[in-house]
Amino acid sequence: MADLYSTLGVARGASEADIKKAYRKLAKELHPDRNKGNASASDRFSKVTQAYDILTDKDKRARYDRGEIDEDGNPRAPFGFGTGGPQPGSGGYSRSANGADFDFETGGETADLSDLFEGLFGGSSRRSRGFGGFGRRSAPPQRGADMAYRLDVPFEDAAGLKGQRVTMSSGKTLDIKLPPGVDDGTKVRLAGQGQAGPGGHGDAIVTIAVKPHRFFRREGDNIRLDLPISLDEAVLGAKVRVPTVDGPVMLSVPKGSSSGKVLRLKGKGFTGKKGQRGDQLVTLMVDVPDDPELARFLESWGGKGKGNPRASLGV
Repeated sequence: MADLYSTLGVARGASEADIKKAYRKLAKELHPDRNKGNASASDRFSKVTQAYDILTDKDKRARYDRGEIDEDGNPRAPFGFGTGGPQPGSGGYSRSANGADFDFETGGETADLSDLFEGLFGGSSRRSRGFGGFGRRSAPPQRGADMAYRLDVPFEDAAGLKGQRVTMSSGKTLDIKLPPGVDDGTKVRLAGQGQAGPGGHGDAIVTIAVKPHRFFRREGDNIRLDLPISLDEAVLGAKVRVPTVDGPVMLSVPKGSSSGKVLRLKGKGFTGKKGQRGDQLVTLMVDVPDDPELARFLESWGGKGKGNPRASLGV
């Protein structure tokens, strides 16, 4: 398998920003929606997505750079085991540098120990069962490789756990449920939707990317919103329409509200891992108009009875 850095076309010491830039370019070029029926493009799309997921995870990237995990994110077996050569317990061996046959099991030159084991355990030595009839079994057929996908989810859909549709590399579409506590980088496993193999299909691993919103901000399971209100609404109080991820609702603004006052809308946030929804926190922002008549009024009023709003700051 190709090196993850070469898969994305970046240098080994590339910054996270360079990796993201390279991934966005390749993902746009190779996305299944733009390459329907093109198996080669779908396979490359899966590989670059998998490379991106590993190289943007600081821990996984460090382990990959140290050679501890492979391009699939799986631990590398020591001494080259699991790379297609003889496996421990299979009776296999390799040729050492001095020409002797070195056995992985005994750590020395190979010898036929069947008579010794037969005498000790009273069983016949069959190479198909390993030394002395220990009953080692051959490895089960390997499943197909997992396929990596990336799914962009609208902010409101992530908050409300609305179902999403993902397109497989084969062109097949599947509906998926977002799990409670979903966040940017959450992975959803679709069993049996990966590549085919002798032992069955692998899985599809879908990485969720929650899109940012133009005026909502996430804070844990809560959502924050800066809400502009007029001067008369702030002074006199009012009922105003407020956007939420579930649609607009009415909010009561108390009389004499100042900019920075925070009001709470219960249960209008994200669904947490325990299934309970957070709140929407609304910060009032008083919009003072550029009105000559208002200016004249304030000049004549002279701030009577307003006190010092900065007294708490000691000035």
